[in-house]
Amino acid sequence: MSKAAIMIADGCEECEALIQTDLLRRAGVDVDMVSIKASRQVTSARDVTFICDRTISDFDDDAYDAVILPGGMPGTLHLKEDSRVISVIKKYAAEGRLVAAICAAPTVLGAAGVLKGKNATCYPGMEAGLTGAHKKTDEVVRDGNVITSRGLGTAIPFAGAIIEYLCGKEKAGQILGSVVYKA
Repeated sequence: MSKAAIMIADGCEECEALIQTDLLRRAGVDVDMVSIKASRQVTSARDVTFICDRTISDFDDDAYDAVILPGGMPGTLHLKEDSRVISVIKKYAAEGRLVAAICAAPTVLGAAGVLKGKNATCYPGMEAGLTGAHKKTDEVVRDGNVITSRGLGTAIPFAGAIIEYLCGKEKAGQILGSVVYKA
């Protein structure tokens, strides 16, 4: 079974975090929501408070196959400013493990230097943060072990791309079909 960590900061886009958690768990992926602060409690950009599975202080970066970053503001800025998050992204990218980000969060990948020469997308208007990337406007862009997506409206196909990467195309189709998603 694959295991994924979703790095979550205060000010995140809650739907981008929770849709990934929900759909990946439906696919059988062991998902941990990881708060990047000392508390497991996180409050989203729209004041929705939820409890993560763990904090980054008890995060074992060797235990996961994928790291996923939801967007939202100022959550994306908090992710970008956290040296532990940047370290995990660099490590996973270098080791060929999946690194995925949606909305404004692909700019965190740009800041970490893992987009150089890769195709990537992000929330419209944030493209300057895709440092070194070939900028695309597709809903979801996969380039090797990096998956990026544009925003809340693309969260379901983004989850589908992650499921396909971790579990195969057939499983992704099953899960997306089970939630009545139409491509």
